[in-house]
Amino acid sequence: MPFGAMAQDDEGTSLMEEGAKLFFRGLMQEMEPALRELEGLADEIEPALRSFAEEMGPALRDLMEQVEDWSAYEPPVVLPNGDILLRRKPDMPPLDTLPPPEDGEIDL
Repeated sequence: MPFGAMAQDDEGTSLMEEGAKLFFRGLMQEMEPALRELEGLADEIEPALRSFAEEMGPALRDLMEQVEDWSAYEPPVVLPNGDILLRRKPDMPPLDTLPPPEDGEIDL
């Protein structure tokens, strides 16, 4: 008799399958409080995220169109007054060696 046939119960599921079901059932029970807390947190921050997207969406879209290579920049720095700086990496060519924007204007 093959080993797989010996390890099956009356309903045709193997001991391994039963063990996996019990394991995942226990895992879900352990994670349920954390998942509920995460759901509550999502409910709390959803209005703020929606407001951020409405207010900053157009500006971020413009920024995405202007910056062709994000790898040329350091991570953003937030100053104490709330301003955010995007600095070019030191090993990147200066902006004056790059071609001017299509409309000829540079925002400072």
